[in-house]
Amino acid sequence: MVTDEALFPRKAGRVNPDSQATGASAQSGEAIIQVRGLTNRFGRQLVHDKLDLDVHRGEILGVIGGSGSGKSVLLRSIVGLQTPAAGSVRILGTDLLQLAPEQRTPLEQRFGVLFQRGALFSSLTVVENIALPLIENAGLTRADAEHLAIVKLALAGLPANAAAKYPSSLSGGMIKRAALARALALDPDILFLDEPTAGLDPIGAAEFDQLIITLRDALGLTVFIVTHDLDTLYTICDRVAVLSQKHVLVTGPLQTVEAVEDEWVQEYFHGPRGRAASHAVETGGTMVRTREIGR
Repeated sequence: MVTDEALFPRKAGRVNPDSQATGASAQSGEAIIQVRGLTNRFGRQLVHDKLDLDVHRGEILGVIGGSGSGKSVLLRSIVGLQTPAAGSVRILGTDLLQLAPEQRTPLEQRFGVLFQRGALFSSLTVVENIALPLIENAGLTRADAEHLAIVKLALAGLPANAAAKYPSSLSGGMIKRAALARALALDPDILFLDEPTAGLDPIGAAEFDQLIITLRDALGLTVFIVTHDLDTLYTICDRVAVLSQKHVLVTGPLQTVEAVEDEWVQEYFHGPRGRAASHAVETGGTMVRTREIGR
């Protein structure tokens, strides 16, 4: 029997005693992801134009922007699912775009991706979905892979009896957590999340945010999160990057980003919803999502 300890080594992580992001947990400054001169286009539509971005080791970086700003396209470009027209993407010191497809696997195994709709295989059970990358990429037997998959399932906050279920029988929140468990299967250094709280109820979204903080601190993860959720930004993000006009308009702590003189930024952070989210954090009160239940 392969032990949990052997298959699931804990990374050295930071301890962030505050549930609210202050940036104090990611001060090393080491850029674990470096995007330079990234250009993406679809036909005549230019989505990114020589975009630059750094992601620091150990931080939770939130990526925001208006509709059509290319948030998900940026994520897909970084993980190698979208081939840009120009630019470079260095992950852990290696330019992913310069590697041939067969050379990418070792690097790709060092990051996990949670897609917005989960992207679970409908014909496989939850445990089979999680075990699949362990069988294909780590070379584990099915028995060992499914044993470890149960560990990852618990890590993502799902009960053991969810293992034998098919995605079609899961709630939206359970699908997110099952997909998160699969993203964690290979013990990644970096976790990419695309709108992870979209479609969740207020309580489920708040619980998911807290889970991400716990995982970051316990496993030493770097987290790249595309989101439109103000509560997520105020609760868990160390820094925020704003996409606008095909570039990164600003990257920094929330206090820095909120002060930027940009029409979209000001409306986003200082409109009614933004003021409510900010006030909830400043006063240590109930999450805005929770107060919205029943409205």
